[in-house]
Amino acid sequence: MNLIMVQRVTTLFLVAFIFLSCKEEVQQTGFLIEASIDKPLNNVKAKLLSFNADKEVILDSTTVIDGKLTLRGEIESPDLYYLNIDGIDGYLPMMVENESMTLKIYKDSLQSSVVTGSKENDLLKLYHQDTEQLKKKNIEFGEQFRTAQGQGDNERMNEIQDEFKELVDKANTKHIALIKERTDLVTSAAILGNILMSNGISKSEAQEIFNAFSEEVVSSKFGKAIDGNLSKVTMDVGNMAPNFSAPNPEGKLVSLNDIKGKVTIIDFWAAWCGPCRKENPNVVKVYEKYKDKGLEIIGVSLDGAPNQKDAKAAWLDAIEKDNLTWHQVSNLAFFNDPIAQQYQIQAIPATFILDSEGNIIAKNLRGPALEAKIAELLN
Repeated sequence: MNLIMVQRVTTLFLVAFIFLSCKEEVQQTGFLIEASIDKPLNNVKAKLLSFNADKEVILDSTTVIDGKLTLRGEIESPDLYYLNIDGIDGYLPMMVENESMTLKIYKDSLQSSVVTGSKENDLLKLYHQDTEQLKKKNIEFGEQFRTAQGQGDNERMNEIQDEFKELVDKANTKHIALIKERTDLVTSAAILGNILMSNGISKSEAQEIFNAFSEEVVSSKFGKAIDGNLSKVTMDVGNMAPNFSAPNPEGKLVSLNDIKGKVTIIDFWAAWCGPCRKENPNVVKVYEKYKDKGLEIIGVSLDGAPNQKDAKAAWLDAIEKDNLTWHQVSNLAFFNDPIAQQYQIQAIPATFILDSEGNIIAKNLRGPALEAKIAELLN
């Protein structure tokens, strides 16, 4: 081979090498999901979708071949989508981000499927595992609650509510800690939004976490939803307590604004509520000690439970037996009471302490803590 021919071959080789090298350096710009199913499945449709007003919006779709499928595309920012495969029941929630991900699908347990290569889905998996456990406990406690309700065992009903609330509080504490460590993930905003909507975190703490989120997280649809919720009026300390009115035992409407004192306690309770009745003697003691110094109390009864034969009679009997001499009102509508909903009451007893202007300065204090706070304010 002469020199000229060698030079031409070398040049062609270099061009081919450069071309191949350039191809190898091309990076994935959108998302790429490569999935395999643990059991045989062939020639069925798979689709990655979201829901808009109960209508499916398909991001990508493909056909499963020999238990394998590939989905690809590009999105503006990480978002929650659902994978649905013909022949497999249910939808698999997953955070789609512009990354290469692998997915191991378990045909007989879709929710146990594992996504790798995605920090968003690592966090979503942790959250999903906890919420699934809470769902199971909710079913278990629900059956126990209905049994106690059928037996008229109000004390057990309250115990069950307290036990479940403790589990939820522990889960929220764990998830809030996870979010604080992952302020650059859109999944953190999705989780924070759920906790905020269920009143599992104060507005001030949620705002503090939200302020630490990255710009991408804040501008996501979950971030925008949180921003909207944080703008709404809440019942946190520092906010103005909204006015309300309801019938007293004589049927006369009494409003909060009409009875406010230097310090006012709004006390949500009910005749059927064991913990409320146990707390009443302490409230009576505080009222007798400080009523002449400007303390006012308005009790809002959530009587009207389905198992109460005569809710009003039970309410009036409890007022007399417990010697509740302050203002009392009730719509006898159980937790559907409009005041309870306005004040976001999910369990009783619940109390709000207001200053003379109607600002909430403390909440949910009982026993010595309640008396100490009133003494601090009026002595």
